[in-house]
Amino acid sequence: MTKRLLTGAGTLAIAASLLMLFTGCSPSEPAPIIENKEQPSLIRFVAAEYSSETKPLLEELVRQFEIQNPTIEVELQVANWDILSGIYTAMISKNQPPDLLNTNAYAQFASDGLLNDMGDIMSPELKQKIYPNLLEKDRMGDVQYAVPYVASVRNMYYNQDLFEEAGIHSPPKTWSELKTAASRIVKTGKATGFGVDLTDNETQAYLSYFFFGSGGGWIKDGKWTINSPENVQGLSFLKGLFDAKLTDPEPTVTTRDEKQRVLGDGKLGMLISGNYFTSVVPREFPNLRWGVGPIPVKDGEAPLSFGVQDMLVSFKNEHTDTAALSKFLDFLYDDGRYEEFTRREGLLPVTSTVGQKLAASDAVMKNELAALEKAQFYPIQEPAWQSIMDTARKLGDAVLFDRMSPKQALDELQHFAEAHSTK
Repeated sequence: MTKRLLTGAGTLAIAASLLMLFTGCSPSEPAPIIENKEQPSLIRFVAAEYSSETKPLLEELVRQFEIQNPTIEVELQVANWDILSGIYTAMISKNQPPDLLNTNAYAQFASDGLLNDMGDIMSPELKQKIYPNLLEKDRMGDVQYAVPYVASVRNMYYNQDLFEEAGIHSPPKTWSELKTAASRIVKTGKATGFGVDLTDNETQAYLSYFFFGSGGGWIKDGKWTINSPENVQGLSFLKGLFDAKLTDPEPTVTTRDEKQRVLGDGKLGMLISGNYFTSVVPREFPNLRWGVGPIPVKDGEAPLSFGVQDMLVSFKNEHTDTAALSKFLDFLYDDGRYEEFTRREGLLPVTSTVGQKLAASDAVMKNELAALEKAQFYPIQEPAWQSIMDTARKLGDAVLFDRMSPKQALDELQHFAEAHSTK
């Protein structure tokens, strides 16, 4: 056999034939384009249920978001506050923590190294419009571990018909006025006087009302002051109301939400609740005549403004997509959507854009946002706070039913706080 050298033209012809063989295309057809599709992202969002409105509102929001962002899936779970901690604790234990969690405590997670830095996730626009005093409370050192989600201020809400029946002309501002008003309501024989929630839901809240209302508090200069004389006096006064049968009969059994319905039904005179009362209760009891007043304080003490903020945190996991989370947060806090959510839930907005708009047309909202700015809060920046809340919830029955004195209970809680804070 003789060897033949291929000419340049022959080489090109063979190459063209091979190209057609492997591509199935004629030389005149363009080569196929391979699309560079975005990788799908998953956001597990566990949200707290504020009312019957919460789930449908968030489901619709997620639906709209996924339409606009087809490569991002949001796995939504809405849970009542009573079971919320059990749900996210189980997820964490299975190493499948939520990418986004709506909660009321974050510092323990932060100290355990479980949380993403929300400062790296929030867009500059979102950071700019959240109230700085609330944003500061969700920061430890230089790290923004959480983002304020919604807020509330606490007030005394009362059944106006029962007040008139009892001859009470204005809501009580002091402890002595509170005791007198509750006594008059009880004497009508139609209702109990003052609703107290020492269940798992609100024990920390009612302790706060009477701690701060007596000039005390949870912490001062970085040290726990749970068993201070002021706090002991506050808890002793609350127990005295119960002993005198001036409260509802089951403070450790029926929750605030249940007591609100009892008030709406005309069987309870007054209770301390959040500003969401004004939306939630009248919706269920449209004929209710209700009024609002301040949290009563010890005679001689300055008026008390008490606020609560819930927040969003993001847990570290193997699939965290900060860009997807940032998009979702911007969508969640979009002025129109966020305004609708806070309006329907009766909550206070944490963004200045929505707050200013609502305050401009609503004097009550303007006053509540002003109260939020100067309010006292829980010590949510303390890593021990979650455990302290959990422990405090176990002491209600012991104090009310004389197994422990108020001082003994607060001494125990103080000791627990100090021991837990050193770990």
